[in-house]
Amino acid sequence: MSRKRLLGGALLAAVIAFALLGPLHGADPLRQNLSDTLLPPGGAYPLGTDHLGRDLLARLAAGARLSFGFALLAALAAAVPGILLGLVAALRGGVLERLLLGLADAVQALPGLLLVVLFTAFAPGEFLPLYLGLALSLWVEFFRIARNGAAAVMARPQVQAARLLGFGAGHILRRHLWPEVAPLAATLFAFAAGTAVTTIAALAFIGVGARPPVPEWGSMMTELLPYYAEAPLALLLPAILIFTTVLGLHLLAGRERA
Repeated sequence: MSRKRLLGGALLAAVIAFALLGPLHGADPLRQNLSDTLLPPGGAYPLGTDHLGRDLLARLAAGARLSFGFALLAALAAAVPGILLGLVAALRGGVLERLLLGLADAVQALPGLLLVVLFTAFAPGEFLPLYLGLALSLWVEFFRIARNGAAAVMARPQVQAARLLGFGAGHILRRHLWPEVAPLAATLFAFAAGTAVTTIAALAFIGVGARPPVPEWGSMMTELLPYYAEAPLALLLPAILIFTTVLGLHLLAGRERA
């Protein structure tokens, strides 16, 4: 692996370790203590407290499990149907391929963030519309990558020979198409997960993402923004975690140079 990918993996491993080990601190991320508001790091609060006296370490760790886990789930929900439909379009061609391409063009005509907002506007603060909106906005890229990659492979002589010899679609898919599409899909999956992390955080600023007291990084930044002068570190910590997660995903997705 290249140094960039090693660094990306290390950054993601650090975020995952923080998410998993955070509960060992023992603090409740929702528990308020108004006598301990905006405390600096130290003592019983290793990373300080927010404006309601809630433990920031506990909330940031819970936010890591929510934001990162939700982003991976949304990327997976987009990758599976997108890749399958792209491979089917390349294998079958004809009317089915044109219909799927038209559907992809229709979805891509709307900006991704706007599409997510349209879904979440019906039930602000609920995660199911947010999950569906993200998956719907991200699947098109997986579809196009899979379809274009598979279409190029289908034109190769060895695939044409396999079809003439009577090998079925399953053999062609397993032996020829998937080995070509899988690396591209893995790279795109990392980018899609990074997009999902930033989208979830951005939606909190316009009030249609996760809402307080849910410990999500974007909503934490929204809550703490009025107190940036009194507790700049409290506002900076969730931003650092978002940056670290997205950077790690992008570095991990980068191609190695020959």
